[in-house]
Amino acid sequence: MSLQNTLKALADPIRREILSMLKNGKMSAGDISGHFDVTFASISRHLSVLKEADLIRDTREGKFIFYELNTSVLEEIMLWLTDLKGDVNNDKEE
Repeated sequence: MSLQNTLKALADPIRREILSMLKNGKMSAGDISGHFDVTFASISRHLSVLKEADLIRDTREGKFIFYELNTSVLEEIMLWLTDLKGDVNNDKEE
């Protein structure tokens, strides 16, 4: 995982919305693009950025490609942020 790619991917509101949509389960690119007022090519690029950041996975089922969250990367990000923040309880006791 490249933290730089991950943060870049998370910086865009459309990509964050795509991730939010995928928390409910896998979706096809067509289903995802139907929720946005942008071109299919734009959604395809957003999906590519998310995939490069390893935030999503894709699987082919027949002629369709389905996308789903890669929760292990999200967990790594949360651990990093928690570590960066530090232990709030220890800071209050000092």
